[in-house]
Amino acid sequence: MKVKYLKYFKTPGPRGILSTITISFSVISISIMLILGIALYIRFSTSTRQETVQSTQRMLEQTGETLEDYLVDMRQISDTAYYHLIKENDFSSYGEDIQSRINLLYEANQDNLQSIALYDQSGNLVAAEPVATQKKNLNVTGQGWYIQAMDEVENMHFSTPHIQNLFDDNTFRYYWVISLSRAVEITNGGKTELGVLLVDMDYSVISRMLDQINNFDNGQYYYLCDSNGEIIYHPRRIQISDGISSENSAAAAGYRDGIYDETFEGEARKVVVNTISYTGWKLVGVIPYSAFTYGMINMRYFIIMLMLLMAMMLAVVNRIVSVGISRPILKLNDSVKEYEAGEKPEIYIGGPQEIRHLGLSIQKSYEQIEDLMKKIVLEQNERRKSELDALQSQINPHFLYNTLESITWMIEGERNDDAVFMISQLARLFRISLSKGRTIISIKDELQHAQSYMNIQKIRYKNTFSVEFDVAPELYAYCTVKLILQPILENSISYGVGEMDDCGEIRVEGKMEGDEILLSVTDNGIGMSKEEAGLVLTDSNRIRKRGSGVGLVNVNRRIQIYFGKEYGLTVESEPDEGTKVTIRIPAVPYTEEDTLALERGHSFGGED
Repeated sequence: MKVKYLKYFKTPGPRGILSTITISFSVISISIMLILGIALYIRFSTSTRQETVQSTQRMLEQTGETLEDYLVDMRQISDTAYYHLIKENDFSSYGEDIQSRINLLYEANQDNLQSIALYDQSGNLVAAEPVATQKKNLNVTGQGWYIQAMDEVENMHFSTPHIQNLFDDNTFRYYWVISLSRAVEITNGGKTELGVLLVDMDYSVISRMLDQINNFDNGQYYYLCDSNGEIIYHPRRIQISDGISSENSAAAAGYRDGIYDETFEGEARKVVVNTISYTGWKLVGVIPYSAFTYGMINMRYFIIMLMLLMAMMLAVVNRIVSVGISRPILKLNDSVKEYEAGEKPEIYIGGPQEIRHLGLSIQKSYEQIEDLMKKIVLEQNERRKSELDALQSQINPHFLYNTLESITWMIEGERNDDAVFMISQLARLFRISLSKGRTIISIKDELQHAQSYMNIQKIRYKNTFSVEFDVAPELYAYCTVKLILQPILENSISYGVGEMDDCGEIRVEGKMEGDEILLSVTDNGIGMSKEEAGLVLTDSNRIRKRGSGVGLVNVNRRIQIYFGKEYGLTVESEPDEGTKVTIRIPAVPYTEEDTLALERGHSFGGED
């Protein structure tokens, strides 16, 4: 708020008041702020970031070692099954013995395994443990783990997590596994052929291992992906698979081991990457920048101590300065206290130039504050009244009673389809009317509300009028104040086409004009004179004879409260020709940020 200060000529009198206050408080404030800023920056910012990153690196290394040990155990199981059971034996002679030894191998490691299976070159099951029935019509050779093993016979291959779908175990349960597959040589009757050894690891082992380190409340988390960026483990894996959330795993898969700064979905963060041996998997730790300042209790204590020290220093200095200040400043202080206590005294103006200047400034400020508060109170009352009218308009008792009565008649007349249609339209009407307590909704929802309302009214009025909506689809994703079309449509019915016989027409149109949106409701009803049309938006009493109880006056006021005085309604009408009501609002995209800004009263118009 700008205050116009009066200028005075210099007159003899006490000097140095402004200098004393300015120098004393400036030196103290600057010194303390410098000490506080340097101490906070050096003591907390740098050390906290380094400690957080180092802690994340240590956690990744420890977890990576544990994960590598587990994967080495799985490789050893695969090596044992191949080199000691499959490669050295002929299935035609030692098939049962091989099956028995595979069973012993499985039993010894069943806490970490889901199954062990051996398939020949044609995809036929040679041996499996635990023994189970293979699903019918199963194309094993088309499985990704089988194809990968046959394409690169010299390597072991780890798959991403998937549901084990090979066997029926009569429990109708689904098991998440990670498949370790490799090409092997199978000897049967002296003949050797290639096959695939499959070791299905229990995914829950890896999941539990990583769940233990994802226990942060500051937004920090860890995830695991393969060399192609496919997610193996993520604390939000379900949300990612459902498309609700996402992760920058493709970029992380291309990182080498180290620390990186990146921005993902508008959030700056540090990423620490550790590669898991044998697999090419990437164990990734994500630290949002907000995590560096989370939970810094020691910092808060330190700030409190500094503030207490500053308060003590300021109190001492203030006491020393106050003793040397002349009597006029005390009188000025007393008059200000009386004003703050609710009285209306004249602010003391006298003494040296500095005190007189300060007194005049305070008096002018109080006057402007009072004027501003009166204006704010008036605007808040207008807003509350408009919001109350809007809430009252959401549920019109007469409209609700008549609609429910119409539904009752339909059911009694066995017009069940019509009754179901009326109920569904009424449900849509109320869903959008409530809008989870929000006042700002999308134009798409506002049009849906208007269509549901008109569908109900057409049935109630036995289709004596027609309704056509012609709104450009690109307008759907913009903001509007809710329930601005219904009162206009209700007036079009009540005062326009409601009494006409099968010839009433109502048309709702919408288009973009520059950076503004125009929505119009046109009817071919009885219309009105230009003088009457000019009073529609100024005389609220004439609109509230029937209808929603809100009227065009309140619709216009609500639009202007949220979007500015340059927006709102215009009414055009000709007797016996019809009436056209146009809504003009700014083109504000329907985003969470813009919606919250409008809900909080941040106008997009010329006035705030």
